[in-house]
Amino acid sequence: MAMNWQVFKTRALTALVFVAVMLGGLLWNEWSFFLLFSVIHWGCWLEYQRLVKRIDPSYTQISSFHAYGVMLAGWSLMLYCAGDSYRVGNITLHAIGLVAGLIFAFALPLVEILFSKHSGLKHIGYSTMGLLYISLSWSLMISIRSMEGMWVVGNGGHFELGWILPLIIIISIWINDTMAYITGSFIGRTPFSKISPKKTIEGTIGGAVLCVAAMGTLAYYMQLPVMQVCIIAAIAAVAGTAGDLLESKLKRMANVKDSGHIMPGHGGFLDRFDSLLIATPVVWLYVMAAMK
Repeated sequence: MAMNWQVFKTRALTALVFVAVMLGGLLWNEWSFFLLFSVIHWGCWLEYQRLVKRIDPSYTQISSFHAYGVMLAGWSLMLYCAGDSYRVGNITLHAIGLVAGLIFAFALPLVEILFSKHSGLKHIGYSTMGLLYISLSWSLMISIRSMEGMWVVGNGGHFELGWILPLIIIISIWINDTMAYITGSFIGRTPFSKISPKKTIEGTIGGAVLCVAAMGTLAYYMQLPVMQVCIIAAIAAVAGTAGDLLESKLKRMANVKDSGHIMPGHGGFLDRFDSLLIATPVVWLYVMAAMK
């Protein structure tokens, strides 16, 4: 697969703006982090519902209460997973999310059964899949950001786990995607999957190896635990590739090239965050099992 320099240029320029926005949200404070992923959550949901409506036109018949209520229910889960540092006065977002989540858990099925003219278990199933695919992932990202504890480094310095772990996951995904694209462009010959014909085995392996190597080197110079960072990078690379394939499958079923058009050269929210959607829950499980 030959390198398409025009595509690469477009992707690179868009990526610069994208990175600036992402870094602002990630690094400013915990509230900018929550706002960033709230916007991403809503963007992913809107695109997911559009894809499902193309896959199964009957999903267009769901009520507005169902369509937006399930998004609010998912956002309530994000509120619930926020730590004690997220407060509005004396009330935590955790408490607000718990109350709102219970309300939506009761109201959504009731309204769907009693008042919807086109209620159906498959519509509820599609929305439940969206909650697991989108809302749960971003809720666990908020949970990671809320983690307490430190990684102590040399000279008495330290990194807060809740601040550094999301960066490690996201940077790993970026490096893996970029290196897989570059490696596959130059030496890729063997298709990796029929779901994504442009993805090659050489590019996939090269991206993962270079991702782990780059993150290990970065961890060494930042005096972070090299083994832990390498494991997280490897998980992010493998799970991220699975996330990319899953979203590609959804787009194939919907017969669309991109999930949206918010970012030239990168498509929509799901196109940009497909890898992170699957990598986040898997890394969260590893962190909870091996690092807590």
